[in-house]
Amino acid sequence: MSNYDEAVTWYEKLLGSRPSFLPNETEAVWEVAEHRYLYIVLRPKDAGHAVHTLVVDDFDTRLAEMSERGLDAAERETYSNGVRKATYFDPDGNEIGFGGAPL
Repeated sequence: MSNYDEAVTWYEKLLGSRPSFLPNETEAVWEVAEHRYLYIVLRPKDAGHAVHTLVVDDFDTRLAEMSERGLDAAERETYSNGVRKATYFDPDGNEIGFGGAPL
């Protein structure tokens, strides 16, 4: 990411909470499930190149909550096996997807 403060604010909206901890002044970490973490780090040269997907049990609820916080998926798709994916892009263009089981 190229702007730490902007990214932390955006990920707080996306994940619905402040970071679980801040290891130093250039990293922020969220515990997204027990012993499962998502972290961001200030690396201006690498900004916009990350692609991550989290598979979640509460796909529809999570997307609705993100929408209530002002973030809507840039892309939504359903694969031939019924698995669903919603894709978001942070301010630098890094991709973070959320996957959910078929309906």
